Amino acid sequence: MKIIIAGAGDVGFHLAELLAYENQDITLIDQDQDVLDYAATHLDVLTLKGDCGSVEVLENAGAKRADILLAVTTSEKTNLITAILAKKMGARQTIARVNNDGYLAESQRKLFCELGVDNLFSPTYLAAEEINRLVKQAYFTDIFEFEKGKISLVGVTLDEYSPLLNICIRELPSFTSEVDLRPIAVLRGHRTIIPRGDTVLRRNDHVYFITKKSRIDDLKQVLDRRKVEVKNIMILGGTELSRATAQRLENDYNVTLVIKDKECCKKFAEVLPNTLIINGDFSNINLLVEEGLDNMDACIALAGNSETNIIASLTAKNHGVYKTIALVENKEYVHISQNIGVDTLINKKLIAANNIFRFVRKGKVEAITSLHGVDAEVIEFVVHRKNQLTRKPIRDLPFPKVALIGGVIRGEESYFPNGDFQLEVGDKVIVFALPDAISKLEQLFR
Repeated sequence: MKIIIAGAGDVGFHLAELLAYENQDITLIDQDQDVLDYAATHLDVLTLKGDCGSVEVLENAGAKRADILLAVTTSEKTNLITAILAKKMGARQTIARVNNDGYLAESQRKLFCELGVDNLFSPTYLAAEEINRLVKQAYFTDIFEFEKGKISLVGVTLDEYSPLLNICIRELPSFTSEVDLRPIAVLRGHRTIIPRGDTVLRRNDHVYFITKKSRIDDLKQVLDRRKVEVKNIMILGGTELSRATAQRLENDYNVTLVIKDKECCKKFAEVLPNTLIINGDFSNINLLVEEGLDNMDACIALAGNSETNIIASLTAKNHGVYKTIALVENKEYVHISQNIGVDTLINKKLIAANNIFRFVRKGKVEAITSLHGVDAEVIEFVVHRKNQLTRKPIRDLPFPKVALIGGVIRGEESYFPNGDFQLEVGDKVIVFALPDAISKLEQLFR
């Protein structure tokens, strides 16, 4: 598959990283030679310096032969022009990054489709949806869905209240009859552990469980001794993501939004009728306490500065806030959240790149690299034909020791297999694997 990525920033680079994993023919376009040089030394991609909105540059990139063009620069106009030109030149499919959520309305999507932009996405919209999901399931630090929720992967940090402390994995089946506790990864400090029968769970372990979407509430009931219900939420920052998040939450929760800029307060007040908007400096802890920080169930820090958001979230934790979410721009920060005390760090660009990647792959192979600090991949493979995978039970397959089958989707049914389970053609197999195992897995599922 020939793929052109216009824009080598965080979204473009992360997309190229995910797609290069599958040995695609990728061309990366940018006007900054330094970011192209960095990409060329770290990824198996071709690079091209130039304005991606130029016909000449798109011709040199091979737009007329492209299966997919992804326009993901920071300029909305450039992305739209690039996608329209590429489509007219012969690209089969075009996807453009936009900042205006209004463009995502069905009527406007149709208009852009007629112009040549097949799909639009907004990092702000996707991040706001992610925050909304995290608030609804506040006990979990991460929620990922496979095949429209047939199987879900959720992350949990084991604190002093967790009933799983010091329990051995093989003892989990007898721990509860209410739900099948199926851990597929444990992050302990900076070390990623593939859980085996003799693995003992410790305080501050970050554990990823795989389950059916319909059983998430049951899982929470078993694991969450505190049973906190989120009602009061404080959002910090006057960003577009703050606005989009408040719009999604204000009808279901008591939302307080703290913004430094007075003009921004007035502007947001016009579109957030059910949100209490406070004009003030959220780095002033006394102000936050006066505005009810101690009574908040969740604090969502979405200011433009990553460090400010992290510190604000840590402060909220110290004041007894149950759920903290912080926006970070530096993707390296995403890997440290559970080690410093913030429940969830989110990065708009990584969320966007992962969502585009899922769309590009159309469910055949799905890799999620943004599990917090985990040095591994969650990959969804498809069993394409009869081979050794379908002739033997799982325990007899030459499966790498540093990989684990978490779940199998067969038609409309979801399974969490043991060693006796046998795969069939058409099965979608969700595998958690350390980097050393990926090439061997590719060979198995090829």
